[in-house]
Parts: sequence; structure tokens; C-alpha cells
Amino acid sequence: MAETVKHEVTSGQSLVPAGRALEDQQQYLTFVLGAEVFAINILSIKEIIEYGNLTIVPKMPSFIRGVINLRGAVVPVIDLAARFSRGEAAISRKSCIVIIEVDHEEMQQVIGVMVDAVNEVLEIASDQIEPVPSFGAKIRTDFIDGMGKVDQKFVIILNVNQVLSVDEMAELVQA
Repeated sequence: MAETVKHEVTSGQSLVPAGRALEDQQQYLTFVLGAEVFAINILSIKEIIEYGNLTIVPKMPSFIRGVINLRGAVVPVIDLAARFSRGEAAISRKSCIVIIEVDHEEMQQVIGVMVDAVNEVLEIASDQIEPVPSFGAKIRTDFIDGMGKVDQKFVIILNVNQVLSVDEMAELVQA
């Protein structure tokens, strides 16, 4: 059974519990998109901020909501629901932007992803992660790293470097 580690997450707060070594951790930030729960490895996450202050950029694909100014840096904000071809997500009180670092040409690119709500940080043992299903997923299978078993339910663990592939999104912008 997966050990559950819960933490209240606020802007700028560390997501790693005190006194635990990173090397032996499989910790994931879980969040909601529609009715499904997704997870991202916390090592990819920089911070979580409130949704707002987006600048709309003309002629962008529908999954690019706009850009934000994050301490002087221009950060694109991706609507994950739209990226998964589910239509644009509705904005609510719980909507937030998860700031993520993805690999791009041997450098780190900072990208914000809009989610319906952030849940918690979970620790999932590697023996509780199932391989990607070959059918039945409502998103592209290359976007999924695995299916984490937590409390008799599955959490979809995302491969952020695939979901937020800078090269693929640049091709879609030019199309």
C-alpha cells in the first residue's frame, strides 16, 4: 500500500517533508483536471501560484492561455485540459498555476500549467506504479509515465517533458 504524505502547499513553500532524503523518494504533487486526478514528480515543480494576471498573446493555440510575469521572467501558461483536447478549463476559486521546469535542449525551460485544483503531495512506492495502459486512457499514452495506485484508486502520473514538449508546442504554434 502506498504511504500517503500530506502537506499543505502554499506559494513559495518547499514541497519536500523535512528530514527525508530526496534520493529514495517518489513524491508527487497531485491535482485535479475535470473529474480526474493527475500527478507530477515534485522534482519538476518550482512553485504553485494563484491563477491570475495573464497577458493574452494573439494567434496562439487554445491550450496556451497566455503569459505571466514571474519575478521579471516571461512564463507561458498552458491549459492542461485544452492540451489534452478536452476544451478550455473553467476558471474557479481553486484554479491555480503550477510552475514547472522542463528539459529543453540541455537547458531548463520554465512553464506554468493551469489546473482546476491542487490536492496534496503523495509518496508512492515504485512497486505501486503500474505501466501505462495501451488503451482506455483519455490522453495520449506518451504523456503518461505510469498509473500510481493510491487508496484503491489510480492517479495518472504525467511525463512533463512530453506533455510540455517545447519543440512540439512550437510546431503547433507555427501550424
